[in-house]
Amino acid sequence: MVGLTLLIGITVTFGTLVGLGTVGLLDPGASPDRPVRFSGSVSAETGTIDLRHEAGPAVDVRALTLRIEIDGQPLEHQPPIPFFSAKGFRSGPTGPFNPSADPRWTVGERARLQVAGTNSPTIAEGSVVTVRIDRSDRPLIRLDLVAD
Repeated sequence: MVGLTLLIGITVTFGTLVGLGTVGLLDPGASPDRPVRFSGSVSAETGTIDLRHEAGPAVDVRALTLRIEIDGQPLEHQPPIPFFSAKGFRSGPTGPFNPSADPRWTVGERARLQVAGTNSPTIAEGSVVTVRIDRSDRPLIRLDLVAD
């Protein structure tokens, strides 16, 4: 009787763990079939665009294309990612946008870049900054951020 109770307890525990893993409750970013979700912010004062990987599987930035628009106008110079120094951007982006970092963008990780004053249009307070991220020429995410 004790053996049967122990066997039932082990089975229920194992089934619960498998069920939690299946619905992604153990690690919300681990399931490759979950949609990728990003958030972001923009500073008009510094020209900084800060993006955060919120949920979903890791993304290899080497397969991404990043396109930025300010109030519906594309930036004259778009950022090649990853990069360290690129026309229209201040050197030294952080996170996976920097080529010396791990190119896998994981849940909770931030990627930051700064638009230089030589790029146009410039970011002003209240500007709507649209960030489009495509993976292998297929849309992955679009964020419409208001610069503060």
